[in-house]
Amino acid sequence: MDYKLLEMVVDSGIATITFNRPDKRNAMSDDMRSEFIHALERTASDKGIRALVITGAGKGFCAGGDIAGMEKRMSAPTGEIAFNGWHRQQRVHHTQTLLHTMPKPTIAAVNGSASGLGADTALACDFLIGSEYANFTWSYINRGIIPDGGGMYLLPRRVSLSMAKQLIFSGRRVDAAEALALGILDRQTTAAALVPEAQAWAKELSQGSATALALSKTILNETYESTANQVFAQGSQAQGICYTSTEHRNAVLEFLAANKKN
Repeated sequence: MDYKLLEMVVDSGIATITFNRPDKRNAMSDDMRSEFIHALERTASDKGIRALVITGAGKGFCAGGDIAGMEKRMSAPTGEIAFNGWHRQQRVHHTQTLLHTMPKPTIAAVNGSASGLGADTALACDFLIGSEYANFTWSYINRGIIPDGGGMYLLPRRVSLSMAKQLIFSGRRVDAAEALALGILDRQTTAAALVPEAQAWAKELSQGSATALALSKTILNETYESTANQVFAQGSQAQGICYTSTEHRNAVLEFLAANKKN
């Protein structure tokens, strides 16, 4: 697929997706979402890709949903608005789920404003690193809607339920320093170093067994909703899979060989 609204580069096993509508602060249009879905599916299925970095071109990370799309939905016949909205939500949820459940490490390199759906997209990654220009706002309330990109699930897990309510109810802007203090950002760096540091971090996180990493991430993503017994049960099944993996076998053989030399 030829991408027009985003760029995807794979180098040394690290995929970097760059939202590329800088004149619109990388707002997510329907066409851009289709390209994003394709890029995410490609990343998930390509065994040569071990981790993913997402960033934005220009001054913004992602300004959220495209206003032109909102206008188009409002102009639909009254009897079609609800179903059209439902259909759009299926696409949004599919996209965010692909990112959240990606069986590989994911890092949002937030270069500027991440608003609404853009903030939720960053949160759907495993880790967030931001430049000094990074800022976040869950601005849905200002449009008379609720967070629909996973923010109501993901934000409380980073900042506490009470703080998530404050940020979502007020729609206020959080700058990079506060985002780091609250735990929205995991790391902060300079604008020039942002993407290289994110890519280096992605490489560091993806050196181990891809099988063990994918299974661990799947279980960890559900830890807050699971009992200890459920986590142990899922872990037992996952470990059984790991025992049969080529990565485990090679690692054990290498360990035994090294011990024999000593």
